[in-house]
Amino acid sequence: MILRQFLHTDPVASTYLFGCGGKSSGAVVDRVIDPGFYIEAAAKAGMRILYVIDTHIHADHVSSGRALAAAAGAPYVLFHEANAKPPFHGVRDGDMLELGNVTIEVWHTPGHTPEHISLLVRDKTRADEPWMIFTGHTLMVGDLGRTELATDAEEGARILFRSAQRLKALPDYVDVLPGAYSGSVCGKSLSGKPSSTIGFEKRYNKAFRIDDEAEFIRSMVTDIPRAPPQAAELRALNAGAAIAAE
Repeated sequence: MILRQFLHTDPVASTYLFGCGGKSSGAVVDRVIDPGFYIEAAAKAGMRILYVIDTHIHADHVSSGRALAAAAGAPYVLFHEANAKPPFHGVRDGDMLELGNVTIEVWHTPGHTPEHISLLVRDKTRADEPWMIFTGHTLMVGDLGRTELATDAEEGARILFRSAQRLKALPDYVDVLPGAYSGSVCGKSLSGKPSSTIGFEKRYNKAFRIDDEAEFIRSMVTDIPRAPPQAAELRALNAGAAIAAE
């Protein structure tokens, strides 16, 4: 397994390059900046980019996902019901993507946005059990993603509660690799630590540890931070056909 985490500051976001070194097979998740950065990083790691994956249609920055996919000659991956203009490779809950000895199991984890997915990763050279999960803006260190950027806040919270329960059922040791950290506008109480585990978040993440649905919804719709500037326009732009990197 090869894993690279890139912590960007403008916007505040985490991007990942990961995959199978032995088979030179990699994927990029939630990329932000110029495609050349990730192509160079993949070349240095000895990997070909086989998939470019967005966990969701972002509302806080312009995505470079489509541009990277075109430059790498790789499919651009979104949830199949994403309200986005083709072309993209639509995946469904339970789909498997292969990266040599590394496998990605797609989980539909809506709530932050309706099309949000998480990526459960296994390395067959290590074990059959899952090792890590890329959670985008569904589960972050210290908080869960805000729910009003793409839908009604209360309805989004109700849906997010179900996604959180599914994530809680994972083994405590599974690493949590989110798409944002402290300073991002996509959560209220985010930590500056850019990764965690399911077990630690179950104990210390105030939103994630709430087991009562009504209490959870009240918590998520209280003190919602100001929306990112032009959030609706950014989501519409990122759902368009040809997104150029800035």
